[in-house]
Amino acid sequence: MFANLHQLSHHAAWRRQLEMLLESAGEGIYGVDLRGRCIFINRAGAEMLGYTPDEVLGRNMHYLIHHSHANEVLMPIHDCRIFNAFREGRGCRVDDEVLWRQDGTSFPAEYASYPIQDEQSVVGAVVTFSDISERKKSEWAAEAAQAELEHRVEERTSQLRAAHESLRRLSTHMNSVREEERAHIARDIHDDLGASLTALQLGLNWLRQELAPDVHRLQHIDRMLDVADTAMGALRRILNDLRPGVLDHLGLWAALEWLLEDLQSRSPLQCTFDCPEEIERCRLGKEAETAVYRIAQEVLTNIQRHAQARTVKLSARAVAGELQLVIQDDGKGMQVPTHPTSFGLLGMQERARALGGKLQISSGVGCGTAVTLQLNYAII
Repeated sequence: MFANLHQLSHHAAWRRQLEMLLESAGEGIYGVDLRGRCIFINRAGAEMLGYTPDEVLGRNMHYLIHHSHANEVLMPIHDCRIFNAFREGRGCRVDDEVLWRQDGTSFPAEYASYPIQDEQSVVGAVVTFSDISERKKSEWAAEAAQAELEHRVEERTSQLRAAHESLRRLSTHMNSVREEERAHIARDIHDDLGASLTALQLGLNWLRQELAPDVHRLQHIDRMLDVADTAMGALRRILNDLRPGVLDHLGLWAALEWLLEDLQSRSPLQCTFDCPEEIERCRLGKEAETAVYRIAQEVLTNIQRHAQARTVKLSARAVAGELQLVIQDDGKGMQVPTHPTSFGLLGMQERARALGGKLQISSGVGCGTAVTLQLNYAII
């Protein structure tokens, strides 16, 4: 089975033991001299390559089994990592190449090549190799499954993003429709119910003048006038909640200032409005101003209901190309949720996103709360 290599011992007992070791190995094992010629090969290795041992001995192993890459592109002999073991005197272990059989087919192989040393010099290399086709099939199957899983995840993520974007557009559309409906209802209430209450007040005042001598009837009419005044005040609050006229006629900043004044008149809160003149001259557009107003309205409502605050400050600034609207109170604060679930917070965040901005809440128990709305200054 061995080629005639004078460097190897010719001791019969040693030779026989070596042959028994080689034949008992399950992996393929062969050796090459410094010219790349096969000097020995075990039967398992020869059969794996489709040869008999005698057909391999003396052949250049690179040109016989390692001549090309898996894609059949020729491999230059100077790139052969098997031969580098004796050329450079260092071993290597490889599992990303193929070996070629006698019938022209190839198989993915794992091999290790180490130099054979005789005293101080390298005389060749010994190579162990095995067919890893099944392992590669498993790896390829796992890679294909992973790729399929990633494709499905990406596809599902894309669908979820599309659905989320559709929901955002729907939310924006619903907000717009809601504001239009509020404005329509406010106009109807103002034109119909407002006119009726005004006429009722005028009629009661006329009747009061006509019944001036009758004190008992005047007291009854005064009570009716008080009821009419209360109803008119309630009507004004309803109209302002539905669609504040100051927002349409004077703009966002005047509407925010009026909102604070109204809150201060109806609660013990001390309210401060801080808005520079250059910001007051800016208009954001009807839909954007409505969205900002509704966000501020929701924040102030939450402060009045839950914060137990004494003071509220609303300030507007232009900072680094952004418009920042900050509403801050000195109340009891709160634990800010990582993922808000309340409809109020979700609604404010969705309105901010629809404007291309973001809403941040900073708070801590006993430290008050600051709500910051940031918008791209380019929209101003």
